[in-house]
Formats: sequence, structure tokens, C-alpha cells
Amino acid sequence: MIVESPSKAKTIEKYLGRNYRVVASLGHIRDLPRSQMGVDIENNYQPKYISIRGKGDVIKDLKKEAKKADHIYLAADPDREGEAIAWHVSHILDLDPKDKNRVVFNEITKDTVKNAFKEPRSIDMKLVDAQQARRVLDRLVGYSISPILWKKVKKGLSAGRVQSIALKLVIDRENAIKAFVPEEYWTIDGTMAKGKETFTASFYGENGRKKALNNNDDVQKVLDKIDKKKPFAVTKVVKRERKRFPAAPFTTSSLQQEANRRLNYKTRKTMMIAQQLYEGINLGGKQGTVGLITYMRTDSTRIASVAKHEASEFIHKEYGADYAAVKIQKKKNQEFAQDAHEAIRPTSVLRTPKSLESVLNRDQMRLYSLIWARFVASEMTPAVYDTITADMVQNGVQFRATGSRTKFPGFTKLYTQSGDETKDKLLPELNEGDDVLLKKTDPAQHFTQPPARYTEASLVKALEENGVGRPSTYSPTIDTIQKRFYVKLNGKSFEPTELGEIVNTLISEFFPDIVNVDFTAKLEDELDEVEAGDENWVQVVDQYYQPFAKEIDSAEEKIQKIQIKDEPAGFNCDICGAPMVVKLGRYGKFYACSRFPNCRNTKPIVKEIGVICPKCGIGQVVERKSKRNRLFYGCSRYPDCDFVSWDKPMGRNCPVDGHFLVEKKVKGGRQVICPNGDYEEPIQK
Repeated sequence: MIVESPSKAKTIEKYLGRNYRVVASLGHIRDLPRSQMGVDIENNYQPKYISIRGKGDVIKDLKKEAKKADHIYLAADPDREGEAIAWHVSHILDLDPKDKNRVVFNEITKDTVKNAFKEPRSIDMKLVDAQQARRVLDRLVGYSISPILWKKVKKGLSAGRVQSIALKLVIDRENAIKAFVPEEYWTIDGTMAKGKETFTASFYGENGRKKALNNNDDVQKVLDKIDKKKPFAVTKVVKRERKRFPAAPFTTSSLQQEANRRLNYKTRKTMMIAQQLYEGINLGGKQGTVGLITYMRTDSTRIASVAKHEASEFIHKEYGADYAAVKIQKKKNQEFAQDAHEAIRPTSVLRTPKSLESVLNRDQMRLYSLIWARFVASEMTPAVYDTITADMVQNGVQFRATGSRTKFPGFTKLYTQSGDETKDKLLPELNEGDDVLLKKTDPAQHFTQPPARYTEASLVKALEENGVGRPSTYSPTIDTIQKRFYVKLNGKSFEPTELGEIVNTLISEFFPDIVNVDFTAKLEDELDEVEAGDENWVQVVDQYYQPFAKEIDSAEEKIQKIQIKDEPAGFNCDICGAPMVVKLGRYGKFYACSRFPNCRNTKPIVKEIGVICPKCGIGQVVERKSKRNRLFYGCSRYPDCDFVSWDKPMGRNCPVDGHFLVEKKVKGGRQVICPNGDYEEPIQK
């Protein structure tokens, strides 16, 4: 039996016994050559596959094991890429693709793996063709545009279908922020009292109509109409019951988004940990190694009936019958969902996070807990709230108060999605005809805010909502635009770089279809149709490539060479005395000698924080970035002085022990503390 990874092989071999040998291909073993296009455009876009460099020993071992075996089964992952890997392995081993030697499973548990052998099938060439079409198209686009960027801009650049869309989304958002004109508006909150109870109401309008407050004059006109000695009359009270339903179990996209928001995991880290949980964790004892979650690359929210039944029994036992969804909730898939397999869920709901504390590391535990809680909550009843809206009027001026109370917690007893946390907001008993007094008014000026920059979570969401890319492409796409220095992370938000803006401008002007969201989404739909057997992959590639080829020829002629000019740095080289300049490199801007290549002196561009190094007392403390892009503080005299700190030094010493004080991010703001724990100042918001 051949799978992709050694850890997956190790888990499965324990289930199958001594008559089976499970070996790993270590991912793909054949691919297009890196040194050339590798696609025969004149011959129906036939790909020229070669064995991947460095995989010679793996292929030799696979052939050796295959000769010893009576039967060979191909058990790569249950998606397009897994099907393509199985097809490439069958070619290397001279297997007939029509033989029923392909086994697939959505989770790695003993029963599921054994049952997969009862229904082996032949390799699904429709899946292979869909993957092949994507690979060929990506190669045609990337290997056609990238050389133009090398010639016209600088070496090392690249362009691709999905990464170009992701870059354009970030730049379009940045342009929207720059073009945004804030608009002033005001609100008036009032502290109302009924007897001894007080509550907050907000200005709604006048004479029964909603009214906007655009400036301070509007506010003063409203306040002038209010007689502070007279009560407001409660004119309308509306009481309703509101239900909030649980979110569907995770798809790849929603898992990446929630892990980024709640756990601060990058998409790459989320997928790496999810892969570990899927391939198997050693639980010890008789259980051995078990896959803890189902396959983690999916855009479906479907759940197997067996898993639903087990979840229902668990909820009945742990929370009571009132919390178990009586009626099975059918979750709606995204419009673009392939629905190839289930949502991401625990392989057994009985493996609670608490029961796995001794076998999972911290990162694994946090992600597993999230997946487990989301799935169980999705099979629970909705939360029920009693809501109340009350209108209060005096001299035609209308204030409105809203309140809510949890009537039944339902699924929220276990899980709430980030941003959806609801707290009870209680009002006193109010009835039509009651009088309430306005104790205090609090007018506040506001300005409309520009759209927020994309985070990893919101960029994944945007790609999914636009139908661009598929579950397996989100993480590598975001990685690529960062590695090429087209975008950079500022805190959690993406900002385009100068290089990214240049590349986007060229692609938008000369290859408009590449950055056309609708065009790319339509292509994704056609790849789905190839998978379903409704489209021929060669025709799909051809109808996309033919107009693109004309754009390539036009771009070669029309694009002028772009010179990214060096900026003067304002100081001289400390080796040869020539002026230093600011250059743009692959990883951003840096200082370099203007006499390069005769003088190769370079320096990183660092930001001083205005504090003398507390270790050497000579150098300045500067901001630096770690390999993982995390901000830390060091001495400008490094390597002569090796001072480093994750927290910002304040330039003051602790009044207790004399150690330098630092500013630390804490819940609710920032706090100046002594690292030794002897002193702390109040939190500053």
C-alpha cells in the first residue's frame, strides 16, 4: 500500500497487520521540469512529466517493494491532487490505471481503513484531468509572464493565476483606504431612570422618523428640544424571541479563518497541525496511533450519518436532551463547494480534548479543541434570546433602548464563533405609558472608518467568496505573495509593497483576464466540470490559453523596462567612503554601497526607538524582525553587543531592583513592567 507521508504510513500499517507493507511516496514523484515550460502546446498541451530531482531513491524503493508484493494499493489523499499522485505512482510502477487498486478514506481510523479495502476502485481519470488542467494552466501562465517581469522589472519575480488575484485584492483595498474620505456623524446616548433602575437609550429620531446627526449643530437642536424637568413617555415596547443557530462544522477556509482570529495561527501553521491530527497521533496503550480528525482539505459541510448519531448520543449524555438538535440540521454548502468529502470533524466525538491532554502538544490541543467544539456545537440546538425594544418620546424627540436576555443557551454553552459573543443587556420592566427620566446626555462625535486592511483570515474569506482557488490553494497562495515581497504584514494586516504595486499595475494593464475575479472563478467552475466529466480538459486549457498567448506577444513589445531607482541613504559607506543608497531587494529595502559590485557593504534598515541600549550603554535600541517576521528589539552595535528583548525597553529602570523596564502587550492595552516581576504600572489603553 502506497501513501504520501511516512507518518500516515506508520499509522495505517498498524491497522493492516503483517500481510501488508505500507510505504510512502513522500508526496509527488513526477512533475513538470523546473528548467523549461514542460508543456507541448502544439500537441494538445501534453505535459512532459519527469521524475522529481531527489526522488530517485524513493522511486527505487517503491519499485523494489512492488516486486515483492502480490497486490499493490494506492492510497493517496482523497482529492484531485491525491488522485494525480496515485496516477503518477501507477505510471512509475507500470500498473494499469484501470485496475481496481485505488483505495480512499476520509479519516484514518482502523474501521475506515479496513472498509476502504472492501471497495477498491480504478484511478478516476476525471479527477486526474482536473488536476492536470490546473497544473498545465498554472505553468503556462507562470512561465509566460514571469520571464517578462524578469526582463522588464527585476529577476526573481513571479506571477500566477490565483496569486495575482490575491495581490490585486490587497492593492484594491489599499487604494480604497487611500481614497476614503471620512464623514462626520454624531450620536447621543442618554442615561434613563425608572425608579431606582437606570439604563442606556440612544437618540433615534424625531416625530416618529429616524434622523441622522451630521454635525454638532444638529445635536444642539435636538438637545434644545428636550425639557430636562419633564419625563419621557414610553410609547412602544416590542418583545420578541430570537434564535441564533450554530455555525456549520469547519471547511478548510473557515478553519483557517477561525484559527487565525482566535488562535493567531497563520494559514500555513493551521494546515501543518491539521495534517498531523489527520495522519495520526500515538494515544498509547491498546489504541495505538489514531487519526484524530477527518481530511482537512474540503469545502463541504456535509457530515456522515454515523458521526451525527454519535454526536447526538454524546450531547444527550453530557448536556441533556434539550441541547441535542431534535431535527438534523442540513447545513448549506458554499456556492462553489465541490462537496467531495465531509466537513472537518473529530473522527470520534468521544475523544474529548480533555481526554487527549497527555498526548497532544499545546498547538495540537488548541486546534483540536477548536475543531471538536465547533463540530459538537453544530449538532446542538440554537440559543434562544428574549429581546426588547422600547421607544421613549418627549417633545417629538425619540430615544430607543434595546435589551436582551439569554432564555436558553443552546450551543453557546459549548462554543461561540469569534466576534459572535453575546452578553445579556438587561432593561427594567417597561410598559407602554410608563414615564422615565433622562438623567444625563452624552453626545459623541464620530467619523466613518475606511475598510479594514486584509488579514490572513479575511483574505482567505475573500478568495473563497469570489470563487477563486480551492481549499488546497489558499495557504500556498498567501505564502507566495509574502515570499515574493509583493505584500508585507504590518501587525496582522497585509500592506502592498512598492514592488507588489509595480507587478500588479503591469499585470492589470497587459493581462486583464489574469486579475479578473469573474474570469478566474469561471475557470474554477470549468475545472469542477472536468472533474464531473462534463468538460474536456484540453478544451478548457485551450479556450483560456489562446487569448492569453496574444496578450503575451503584445506585452513583450509594449512593456517598457521599469527602472527601480536607488534612493540616497544620507550617509557614506563605512568601508570605502562612497555614498550609501537604499535598494529594493527580494526581502524589502536595505542599505547598500553605491559602488556595488566593487564594494559589497550592506546594512539592514532599522528603526531606532530613542532608547540607549541598557546592556552596553553606547548603542541605540532598534526594532528588528525575526525569521518568522516577529518584532523584537536589539542593539544597533550588534554583533559587538548582543542585547535582545521581545518587549520594548522604556529607557527607565525599575525603582525596586534597578532592572530596565519594558512595555508589554497585555489584555486591555499596554503595561510598563519590570521583567523580574518586582514592579508594574497601570495598564494604558
